[in-house]
Amino acid sequence: QVQLEESGGGLVQAGGSLRVSCAASGSIFRIFAMGWFRQAPGKQRELVALAPSGGRTNYADSVKGRFTISRDNAENTVYLQMNSLKPEDTAVYYCNVQGLENPNRPFNYWGQGTQVTVSS
Repeated sequence: QVQLEESGGGLVQAGGSLRVSCAASGSIFRIFAMGWFRQAPGKQRELVALAPSGGRTNYADSVKGRFTISRDNAENTVYLQMNSLKPEDTAVYYCNVQGLENPNRPFNYWGQGTQVTVSS
């Protein structure tokens, strides 16, 4: 199995910055992509940023120019740096990791979620 440990998040004023991180551990043969999603109250979970292995990063239009996703492949860790935060960024942020536990066993795991609250 693969475990995901999220950290970071919290409460910040509008215009401020936060960084969340997610470390994957366990039975990891290969990682295809690491990303961040978020879910606000009463809304569906949505993609925030995705970093495929060897591919271009993708961002939701609402966060382009403000958020940056990065990876430490040696540590199987993904980060999301969030700048110029807005109240509408308030949500629970979930990391997602997709890959292989062995050559024949794919995985798709979610972190436990971390709350990000932006006050106006």
